[in-house]
Amino acid sequence: MANPISIDTEMITLGQFLKLADVIQSGGMAKWFLSEHEVLVNDEPDNRRGRKLYVGDVVEIEGFGSFQVVN
Repeated sequence: MANPISIDTEMITLGQFLKLADVIQSGGMAKWFLSEHEVLVNDEPDNRRGRKLYVGDVVEIEGFGSFQVVN
């Protein structure tokens, strides 16, 4: 089951999400992280740090697990 990550807004970018989920230490690491790790958003590969995530989206990160955006 996916780990829930709560947001207070309508959407969040993938880069912000990685920091919120404690996958990266700072937002500046997002570009590097996404180039080095396989990330799936709703079962589709995505490496855009600006990708908009909404409540219900599922993010799978190889080596880190699965996360779901909730409010």
